[in-house]
Amino acid sequence: MSRKNGAELSLVDCQCYSSEVGADDRAVLDQIIDSLTSLANKKGNQGSATSVMNEIVVHVGLVHENGTENGVEARRKAAVLILGAGRVCRPAAELLASVTSISSWEWSQTSDQVESDEANEVEVIVASLFLKDAEEVIQGIPNARAIQLDVSDVGSLHKHVSEVDVVISLLPASCHSSVANACIELGKHLVTASYVDDSLLKLDENAKSAGVTILGEMGLDPGIDHMMAMKMINQAHSQGGKVWSFTSYCGGLPSPAAANNPLGYKFSWNPAGAIRAGRNPATFRSEGIEIHVSGDKLYDSATKIKLPGFPAFALECLPNRDSLVYGKLYGIMNEASTIFRGTLRFSKIMGAMAKLGFFDEEPHPVLGTPDKPTYETFTMKFLGIHTETSITIPEMDVAERIHAEGACQDQEIAIQTARTIIFLGLLERASIPSSCQSAFDVTCRRMEEKLVYSSTEQDMVLLHHEIQVDFPESRSTEKHVATLLEFGKTVKGRTTSAMALTVGVPAAVGALLLLANKIKKRGILRPTEPEVYNPALEMIKAYGIKLHEKIE
Repeated sequence: MSRKNGAELSLVDCQCYSSEVGADDRAVLDQIIDSLTSLANKKGNQGSATSVMNEIVVHVGLVHENGTENGVEARRKAAVLILGAGRVCRPAAELLASVTSISSWEWSQTSDQVESDEANEVEVIVASLFLKDAEEVIQGIPNARAIQLDVSDVGSLHKHVSEVDVVISLLPASCHSSVANACIELGKHLVTASYVDDSLLKLDENAKSAGVTILGEMGLDPGIDHMMAMKMINQAHSQGGKVWSFTSYCGGLPSPAAANNPLGYKFSWNPAGAIRAGRNPATFRSEGIEIHVSGDKLYDSATKIKLPGFPAFALECLPNRDSLVYGKLYGIMNEASTIFRGTLRFSKIMGAMAKLGFFDEEPHPVLGTPDKPTYETFTMKFLGIHTETSITIPEMDVAERIHAEGACQDQEIAIQTARTIIFLGLLERASIPSSCQSAFDVTCRRMEEKLVYSSTEQDMVLLHHEIQVDFPESRSTEKHVATLLEFGKTVKGRTTSAMALTVGVPAAVGALLLLANKIKKRGILRPTEPEVYNPALEMIKAYGIKLHEKIE
């Protein structure tokens, strides 16, 4: 024992290793941690061992002989590879790059605060097929770098995966299987925000054998919806309760101020996906009765909804695919008489446009002629409106035709639909591009051009769960409510959408949990496990995403 400047230094039993020490070297890491804990508990040490350990940054990764400083071997930071440089990427990269202590979940709230005296703990590598896209994503994010990567190049994919600790795939779901195979082969954990499909489920045993966790559905929907639901349901079950009703609503919408068009909707991505989603069949259970809705009737099934606490939101709800899948996933299939998941929207106009045929994907004869038709001539022929004049068709004439076609029974909806058609420029005299071969193509193009956010407008995400719980012993009933409401943010001229934030942050949180070895289960995993959703929800809230829970 020696003293210097009044400090007491104790010699503990430490060993130096010239070889690489990784996260898999549990015995070595445990010995190091035990020694540090012993030091923290020495007499005269201020604060508890826990508080001291929170100040000790346990690096996840390898110790390399790449130089020393004052006799201390340099360690490389934990590294996360993010595949895909779309809108969701930046929030994930910002969170990871801002982490200053993996062990105590400390981070700066914005990239502007990352440049502090504390060293960042995670190196972020953003990979994209086009280098410029990755470079744009990481602009202004310290501790992040961009690379060009074609995931179809197996050799290149393996090279970059081998150099990191965790991979986040934000690529299309069709790419996840090949990425997962690479991660399994190289012993690296993987996080995705996409649905776990059959191609991933087939890899479950291989992942377990390799000691790899593939954490899927770690976004918003799916993702935070699972976590909030399972927390509520498991709490109810732990108290002897029986869930007899589960309803869930989720929607990515313009903020009320940005819902400034007749449709009350805007897109931050290609509208084709959202339009097709509105034509999917749906199944749900209502008061013990199983209800099926065909895709062509989905818009007709929309119902007005007023959510508690949000009286200003005039929303409508569409059934969202097969709700009964979630009854099985959440373990309430045999006890809940109502199981419903819905998608939130602002209006019924889409239903009228679908009935009129604006979303038909078959080639349209008018669009196949050598003469390029204008939007006006196409729409007039499409609606069966005949005129010999060049005068713009009045809104009421369009509305009357929509009503006459039987697209909607409500005259007010017909008027709103007419306004939408005019707003979208479907009666403009500009030529339709030759790439448009169907009414669907024409409508999507106009929506993509007209229903966009300005640089100052914000989107919002609203997720709302309600479960009704019976407690047989006390003969009481409770309603448990959980709500997420998040708005897009603009900081120094850069806008991050609420959708990107609520998908990117959970994916990054999943990577942090894996880096810290907080998730022990291996194989294909969803965030329906307590070891995932309990810490993840706390971290998501700590990062600033607002989650509200109450019992009525």
